[in-house]
Amino acid sequence: MLRRLVLTTAASLAALGAAAPAALAGTTGPLVPDLPTVPLLAAATDKLTVTVADSGNAALDGTFELECGTRTASGTHPKVQGACNRLEELSQEGKDPFAPVGKGQMCTMQHGGDATAHITGTWRGEQVDAHFRRTDGCEIQRWDALEPVLPKPGA
Repeated sequence: MLRRLVLTTAASLAALGAAAPAALAGTTGPLVPDLPTVPLLAAATDKLTVTVADSGNAALDGTFELECGTRTASGTHPKVQGACNRLEELSQEGKDPFAPVGKGQMCTMQHGGDATAHITGTWRGEQVDAHFRRTDGCEIQRWDALEPVLPKPGA
């Protein structure tokens, strides 16, 4: 039964293959009909709002917009391209740039200054609402890992 089905299918395909050139004889132009042009969707753009306070440099304090697309970077952030590159680098390393310090993490007791930051928006299709400060070794390391998204305090 299976052999008969295979032979019948093979014969049908062979007949169709032989008939196709005859059916197309004398035609000119493309074999595929013209289809309406559909605009491509724009590449997803990540949009973040970065608010920095008490960094030690008034020019770096304030609220800045940052848009990172697959081909472009824009916004009012002081270091747009560098910030987008850093976020992309962290993402390619499999790191969540906005993850908080883990619960129970042991951190050195040191004060890295009064700088604070708040980042909101979307990154990789996920909502972001992250707070940063420099109150201990873990938070300092977390802040420093995001430079130049977040400014080097006092710079």
